[in-house]
Amino acid sequence: MTRQIALVVSLFILIAAMLYGLIIGSVHVPLQTIWNVLVHHEPSTEEQIIWNFRLPRVLIGACVGMVLAMSGAFMQGVMRNPLADPGIIGVSAGAGLMAVLIMIIFPEYYYLIPVAAFVGAWIAVMITYALSWKQGAVPVRIILAGVAVNSLVGAITSGIMQLYSDRVQAVLPWLAGGLSGVSWYHLDMILPYVAVALILSIFAIRHANILLLGDEAAKLLGHPTEKSRFFLIIVSTLLAGIAVSVSGLIGFVGLVVPHIVRMFVGSDYKFLLPMSAICGAALVVFADTAARSWFDPIELPVGILLAALGGPFFLYLLRRGGGRIGNS
Repeated sequence: MTRQIALVVSLFILIAAMLYGLIIGSVHVPLQTIWNVLVHHEPSTEEQIIWNFRLPRVLIGACVGMVLAMSGAFMQGVMRNPLADPGIIGVSAGAGLMAVLIMIIFPEYYYLIPVAAFVGAWIAVMITYALSWKQGAVPVRIILAGVAVNSLVGAITSGIMQLYSDRVQAVLPWLAGGLSGVSWYHLDMILPYVAVALILSIFAIRHANILLLGDEAAKLLGHPTEKSRFFLIIVSTLLAGIAVSVSGLIGFVGLVVPHIVRMFVGSDYKFLLPMSAICGAALVVFADTAARSWFDPIELPVGILLAALGGPFFLYLLRRGGGRIGNS
């Protein structure tokens, strides 16, 4: 019953965060007005604010938080380490590199950013996986190879920005991670990829649960652990690539959310994954609303606020010793 209660509570928190995102801003919109706008479509200034600015931003924030948290949950299972997140094996860096290439050098192909972000993340992950392979790819070698790939990709990204320094200004807010300027166009752009990622994630739950047993136990059951690990990394890559393509480099959601959720519902991915998705969506929506309204007239990129919140939590995890997931 505890898991069901936690799920219901998290849904209420998500709804509250989304309503908060619609109400709060430079113009305060009462709840009754929001109801009239959403249900009766009453034409007014408030309708323009809700429909054209706040609603798409809230929905995109929910999608970004959802996929980042799910990506982190899978990555922590693959690595059997609660301190793992999508960026640990080059996912975010690879996606960021390709997105920067599109925005700086080929801006006319802006609509291809989701595909480019996934391709960049996938290439980075494949390089990491290849470097870590030695009669299998164990988590420790994957992490070490990921550190090297992150460093290399980061250097290439910095080099491109240096070469095209006159065009960097438009990319800087994206690198900080933010949802400023998103619209229905961006939501339509990522929704097909989100749908595919959610379907793959459902199939990935069984693989993630089996890997929790540890490689030896899984092999004794006749399960192909390397195929499962590879599949989960690909799903995690797709999820993170979706988020990077529309919001930039937002960190700590994939680290913090699954770790907190695991404290309440355990490591079973049948509960951990949907709960992480809901809580991740709520966190990003709330943090984005706070970032754009609490510091008025300045709009702070949500990535900076989440880093400020996630950094101390990460230090807390390190202080506790991190730990491992599963039986191995």
